[in-house]
Amino acid sequence: MKTLNILLIEDDMIEVMKLNRASKSIQLNHNVIEANNGEEALKLLENKDNLPDIILLDLNMPKINGIEFLKILKADNRLKYIPTIILTTSNNQRDLLECYKIGIAGYVLKPLKYEDYVSKIEKLLSYWSINELITA
Repeated sequence: MKTLNILLIEDDMIEVMKLNRASKSIQLNHNVIEANNGEEALKLLENKDNLPDIILLDLNMPKINGIEFLKILKADNRLKYIPTIILTTSNNQRDLLECYKIGIAGYVLKPLKYEDYVSKIEKLLSYWSINELITA
C-alpha cells in the first residue's frame, strides 16, 4: 500500500484530532496536511510541486464553504484531477447532489460513534491507497 499525502480541510480542531488519531490507530503512515478553511487550502495548493494525492473536505466551513471550494478546485486545470472526498455530518440531499454534480470522488458521512468513524476512515484510506493516482 502506498503512503498517501492527504489534504484535510476541516475547521473543527476536534475533527482534525479525530482523523489523526484514527489513522494512527489503524497504523497507516499517511501524511496528513491540515487546512482550517478553503482559503488556507487554496494557498497550500498554489505549490504545484507538492500537491496532495487526495483531499478530504468538510462542507460546513467559514469564509469559503466546501461547495464554493469545490467549484474553485474543479475550475483549475491541474487541481481538478485530485480526488476529493467529502467528509461531513450533513446528509442534506441537495448538498449531496450538488457535490456530485461538481465532481467529487466520494461523499462520506461522519458517524457519531468513534469506532464506526475509525472503520470508515480505514476503508476510505485503504481504497485510495490501492488506486492509481494522477500526478498532474
